[in-house]
Amino acid sequence: MKLELIATATFGLEAVVKREIQGLGYKIIKSEDGKITYMGDERAIVRSNLWLRSADRVLLKMAEFKALEFEELFQQTKALPWEQLIPLDGKFTVTGTSVKSKLHSVPACQSIVKKAIVEKLKEYYCVQRFEETGAEYTVKITILKDNVTLTVDTSGPGLHKRGYRICDVAAPIKETLAAAMVQLSFWREGRLMMDPCCGSGTIPIEAAMIGRNIAPGLNRSFASEKWELIPSRIWKEERKEAFNAINYDAELQIFAFDIDPKAIAAAEENAIEAGVDDCIVFKKMDMQDIKAEEPGGIIITNPPYGERIGEAQQIANIYKKYKEFFRENPTWSLFMITTDKDVERKIMERPADRRRKLYNGRLEVCYYQFHGAKPDKAQ
Repeated sequence: MKLELIATATFGLEAVVKREIQGLGYKIIKSEDGKITYMGDERAIVRSNLWLRSADRVLLKMAEFKALEFEELFQQTKALPWEQLIPLDGKFTVTGTSVKSKLHSVPACQSIVKKAIVEKLKEYYCVQRFEETGAEYTVKITILKDNVTLTVDTSGPGLHKRGYRICDVAAPIKETLAAAMVQLSFWREGRLMMDPCCGSGTIPIEAAMIGRNIAPGLNRSFASEKWELIPSRIWKEERKEAFNAINYDAELQIFAFDIDPKAIAAAEENAIEAGVDDCIVFKKMDMQDIKAEEPGGIIITNPPYGERIGEAQQIANIYKKYKEFFRENPTWSLFMITTDKDVERKIMERPADRRRKLYNGRLEVCYYQFHGAKPDKAQ
């Protein structure tokens, strides 16, 4: 069955998610702020949820139409083939948003969509009430400038919930953002990578999972696993293929440091849960003691921000060490997110080679990319 799917993404990561979808072999229809629309089938729902590293969730698009009145919304929603998706015992809820639209009351829109679906299913199943004890179908109505989009969430909890983060520290970075940072860097298997402020280990763990080709959704469940639309054998086949795709022989050089012993302990536990503890070196270490073991390495990091957990002097000391480190090691590259808009002057004393506006939770951050010199040109 041909299906239209939407992978939602944090603002600024659309290009990363688009490349991931194309890497899975699916045709992109359009790319917009916060979402990538593409064509697939039932297997694409499974594969997307298992493999997309930087997307927030995967939605099944039911329809897109214009509605200026509630009656239009009701009739066009009811006309859709909901019976092909939702079984007799299906549990379905409706969420929604409305921006710059005549139908601005979100609760009213949600109620009307719910009623329209119920009426359609009542006619099809010839019943007057539904037990809603089966699989969950979360329908979302999004209205933007009177254009209605109806989708059904296939993921359940957001895709950043990989399942390995059993121990946390203050202000953790989302797994999806960490994966995007790694994919936007120069890091690859065989190249040394370091995170001097690793916290609970999210960035090095995501790097190790990428290096080992571990599907990020391999050890969690999804809402659509219980859908009748997708045969259980497809989930079994795709999980088996994902297990077989893991490269246990990958040569990874990943070092993760933090001054807080509790953070290192948490990071180690998380790495064990993710199955990558054997390819990351965790160590309690002060920034002042960090050294380059070889030329051409990469630092990918999410240091403390003043807005979150870092005190001003602590951050100043981190920046001072970075400045010294990169003066002594010009072949190393730095990939860092921060809210600090003056970081180029404070660390490198030059403009970043690339900048990308992103969001870490609700905080607007910039992803600074400083490219090191090639080893043979740094003499």
